[in-house]
Amino acid sequence: MGALSRKNKHLLLKMFSLFSVVRGYNILIIIIAQYLTSIFILAPGKSLKEIFLDTNLFMLVAACAAVIAAGYIINNFYDSEKDLINRPRKTQLDRLVSQNTKLSFYFVLNFLAIIAASYVSFKAVLFFAGYIFGIWIYSHKLKKWTLIGNIVAATLAITPFFAIFLYYGNLDLVIFVHASFLFLVIMMRELVKDLENIKGDLAQDYRTIPIVLGEKSSKWFLTALAGLTIIPIYFLVNHFSIGHMYLYFYLSVMMLLIFLLVLWRSKKKIHYLLLHNILKLVIVAGVFCILLLDIHVVLNRINLLL
Repeated sequence: MGALSRKNKHLLLKMFSLFSVVRGYNILIIIIAQYLTSIFILAPGKSLKEIFLDTNLFMLVAACAAVIAAGYIINNFYDSEKDLINRPRKTQLDRLVSQNTKLSFYFVLNFLAIIAASYVSFKAVLFFAGYIFGIWIYSHKLKKWTLIGNIVAATLAITPFFAIFLYYGNLDLVIFVHASFLFLVIMMRELVKDLENIKGDLAQDYRTIPIVLGEKSSKWFLTALAGLTIIPIYFLVNHFSIGHMYLYFYLSVMMLLIFLLVLWRSKKKIHYLLLHNILKLVIVAGVFCILLLDIHVVLNRINLLL
């Protein structure tokens, strides 16, 4: 009985380890964001039942989730030595699952993603094949390159949303302006991660901005990126119909000002971790603030549920 209990405990730890590797919480947020975008932006005229029972949409979201999970696995595989320096505790948890097992899951997840995409269309298969290749080449090579790694990482992070935009055939200008704001914030987050992980990056011969240009130049670069976010915010608030979501963007400006105040006083890894969490809060808040785009649509959805 005791041996069985130990076996179950070990299996549970391995499952938790795999969940940590694929960052299941991040994938859940992306799934929620894709469905909220579909409900309140791309198909507000459709009922919840139509959207949730749309098999093609489900397959696209499932394919995105599988590719992202596989991306985290291959990224973990290539960064195992670096993460041992930067995140020793998390790495110990992640290593409960062997590298061979992780690679097996990587190939299975990508295969399942292509199968799901093939249910939708051949174009979807090509889209996800390109996405899989982009994640692999980034993890294997591009992430070590100065600036290129940050740009590619930010682009890959917003790619899942374009799968949904293309499915609905909605590529309005407002979507690209929203995407540019998200792109800039994710770029900032990637650069903060480089500052946070500078020791491991040095040991593994990464050519990140903090290593090549130094911490002070990186802070100026982050300040410039924060300043650039004002451009899409200005156009979104003043030239597009975004309902009450302007409240989110005003809050984002306040958060970014706090970010800059903390940034220029940051010297230790714990400070950069705080900055990382501030940007993560801005991104996650943006997901749920999609509800503010049209309060009437939200109320109508609630009434239909009641």
